[in-house]
Amino acid sequence: MSDTQPDVDVLIVGAGISGIGMAVHMEKMCPDHSYAIVERRENLGGTWDLFRYPGVRSDSDMHTLGFVFEPWKHEKSIADGPSILEYLDRIVDERGIRRHIRFGNTVTCADFDTASARWTVTVETSDGERKRITARWLYLGSGYYDYDEPYDPGFDFGEFAGQVIHPQFWPEDLDYAGKKVVVVGSGATAVTIVPSMADKAAKVTMLQRTPTWMFSRPAKDRIANFLRKILPEETAYRITRWKNVKMQDLGFKLARNKPEKMKKNLTKRIRKALGKDYDAATFTPPYDPWDQRVCLVPDADLFEAMKAGKADIVTGHIERFEKSGVRLKDGTFLEADIVVTATGLKLAIAGKIAVSHDGAPVDFAQRYYYKGCMFSNLPNLAVVFGYLNASWTLRADINSDYICRVLNEMRARDADLAVPVLTVADEAALEEDDIFDFSSGYIQRSKDIMPKNAVEYPWRLNQEYVTDRKRMASDPIDDGILAFTSGNALIAQADDTLEAAE
Repeated sequence: MSDTQPDVDVLIVGAGISGIGMAVHMEKMCPDHSYAIVERRENLGGTWDLFRYPGVRSDSDMHTLGFVFEPWKHEKSIADGPSILEYLDRIVDERGIRRHIRFGNTVTCADFDTASARWTVTVETSDGERKRITARWLYLGSGYYDYDEPYDPGFDFGEFAGQVIHPQFWPEDLDYAGKKVVVVGSGATAVTIVPSMADKAAKVTMLQRTPTWMFSRPAKDRIANFLRKILPEETAYRITRWKNVKMQDLGFKLARNKPEKMKKNLTKRIRKALGKDYDAATFTPPYDPWDQRVCLVPDADLFEAMKAGKADIVTGHIERFEKSGVRLKDGTFLEADIVVTATGLKLAIAGKIAVSHDGAPVDFAQRYYYKGCMFSNLPNLAVVFGYLNASWTLRADINSDYICRVLNEMRARDADLAVPVLTVADEAALEEDDIFDFSSGYIQRSKDIMPKNAVEYPWRLNQEYVTDRKRMASDPIDDGILAFTSGNALIAQADDTLEAAE
């Protein structure tokens, strides 16, 4: 191992929810470890700084999207983007984390050298300068989608005379007052944008290829707000958080185990919200609830906009874009001054960083997840990929806690490396599992770049938070799989193996 000390013990990539969560856990659990956060943007917040479209908000409650260590204090539990940024800003300032963040630093590549037991990370600053940072650990809190390039469905806008906007790159000065808007898409982004633009636009139409399952709930959690009045803030938050975790879990399992019952329940709610304007075909997808994420409609805002005649939903396939609007294959023509392409995200693994191990490129699609936060045979690296069926932060919290305990175990053992060891024989015995069994386009389009998952834990990115939380907290760090060693010892072991093979 090298005698020179690395720049930091842990380099955290990304100053969004995942990166900030890890920093707070390190402050609490690993105060004797140094860390830095590199963030490509000029502001913290990640997703919540990037997306600036009208009405941008959480699509799950802030008692679970919020951190385990920081109560959500706002009256609304379905929060808008500025409120979430305020929450994150307060956390980094109150805990002294901002001084650890290096803004305008984009990570381009990272190589782990086994002999020196450290990462050499190359970053490019906003003015084009290239720098290197060394670290014992790399913690990727860079999210799961491509910040530079959203999904492009290949529409030809050559004849269209209006404006084309993608939600990922929303212009600050967009004037849509009195204009006709067509929002292409039916996911969470479209369901948010349509009612938010409807107050100023002449008319907003959501053009969906297929319907999406939706459900409405109040933006304010009455139970949470009542508990905050009679209990200490942290106690009220802890109770509400667990209530909502259980409700998410029960709702998902009901949808998977009794889909027809869930369909009837969702249909009943929408019919009640829309009354005489309810059209079954518009709100009945050809798939079961939670085969794709169920879209939240807080305070029934989309349905209210529809009843007021300010918004509508049209189901159909696009034939072409003409000068003044969209022509569908059935001949229907939708006039449009503005087209919003809410057609989905493009996923990216490891923040598009070129990761290598001893100079050899790492293909994450050939690695197995280990406990949903590390990868087979890859030392000193952790990642956050949130739940598909629950709030992202639930995973970020348990991963941060776990990796901090790994760091402390390494310090106690005087170990340089922590690596989940998967032998060739053991890997051959694993049965692969498709945990991404969601029919959402952004998932299906990206399966070829996803890491592998086994049927049995721990070689999987599990999708059950309640179970994961118990396992991550109670299972021993030294489980016979996660090996603690020095770089030189690992190289010597590999050399011995090679000599024996020869």
